[in-house]
Amino acid sequence: MPVRLRLPIAVVGALVVAEAAVLLMRPRGLLQPLDVAPRAYFSAEQIEKAEHFRDGQLLLYAAQTAVQLGLLAIVVARPPRILLKPRRRQWLVGAAATAGLSVAVALATLPLAVIARQRAKDVGLVTQEWVGYAGDVAKSTAIGAVLAGVGGALLVVALRRFGRRWWAPGAVAVVAFGVIATYATPVVLDPLFNKFTPLPAGHTRSTVLDLARRAGVKVDQVYEMDASRRTTAANAYVTGFGHTKRVVIYDNLLKKFTPGETRLVLAHELGHVRHDDVPHGLLYLAILAPFGMLAVARLGERMAPEDGPVAAAVPAVVLAIALIAPAITFISNQLSRAVEAHADQFALELTHDPQTFIDFQRQISIQNVGDPDPPGAVQFLLGTHPTTMQRIGQALRFKEDRSGGAAPRAGS
Repeated sequence: MPVRLRLPIAVVGALVVAEAAVLLMRPRGLLQPLDVAPRAYFSAEQIEKAEHFRDGQLLLYAAQTAVQLGLLAIVVARPPRILLKPRRRQWLVGAAATAGLSVAVALATLPLAVIARQRAKDVGLVTQEWVGYAGDVAKSTAIGAVLAGVGGALLVVALRRFGRRWWAPGAVAVVAFGVIATYATPVVLDPLFNKFTPLPAGHTRSTVLDLARRAGVKVDQVYEMDASRRTTAANAYVTGFGHTKRVVIYDNLLKKFTPGETRLVLAHELGHVRHDDVPHGLLYLAILAPFGMLAVARLGERMAPEDGPVAAAVPAVVLAIALIAPAITFISNQLSRAVEAHADQFALELTHDPQTFIDFQRQISIQNVGDPDPPGAVQFLLGTHPTTMQRIGQALRFKEDRSGGAAPRAGS
């Protein structure tokens, strides 16, 4: 194969495999949402507020991405001298380089992150004081540096041992890290940032256990998270697997929403458990990792210095990851949206309460200042869930199918 074709073939191949995996793993039999106008459920003021908040946050996100890529590109073009000097312990140099890049990117993008946080505070989403936020930034930066340092050390070892074929063991390491992180995050990392309390005996826990029994799933661990110390947003999620699998509920959800609405959210999360969505996510990672890492390796070697120690190639590989990973994620988001729609449908089928589902989607969008109907390009690239209007439309389709007639198109 001509050298000049190796890079484009590797990159295109990774994207094609990502799309093929989406088509292969996409849930089947999803209800087609009815087409619903946002103004049927949201006032002009609510829509305008959400769009204004969305546009500003997107600009800040784009600016953060540009700063990150620009910083990495500068380091690749002008590698620090420490990377160019031959040293005995190259793995240590690689660890220091990746940890340093992680910290540098965090600090360079911090001013933009602060502006984005202030905008969220201005619309009522943020409750945490700046001192607490500074502590969270320090902890997340330190954790990121440690993980990046380990990755950099392993990268140098793989480069020295396997040469241009380092991407193969690299793919194995990525999958292994995904498995370990999924298993350990609920019990190792999450408690560093939030307090998780086992849900006590009572109505909510009884609801969870009853729904789980009806759904045919086993749920041993249900936790309440003190999300209100940071945000007014409400949510719930499933995390971990095996002994660390758990359903986590924001305290905001329990305090500010009706039992019926909370029941629907819990049914949605149990849908993820019923469909084994966490293990399937790891399977998707396993399919993509070899092709993604091959693309990273080919792009990295194109940008790395031709001569010099092995560690000198580390910044180029980091930049390659920063370029390839988002492209694959844009494609992977299609699968995420389908998986979430599948869980929504499961919740509707389990509770048979489409109107409460619609009421909740409307209220949660208002409370979280979410855009109910973002532009198609934004939703395709960044959307991990169906839009609010798509979720409402799915509930209306469910209601229409149950009644055998046309469902009402207007909200309360």
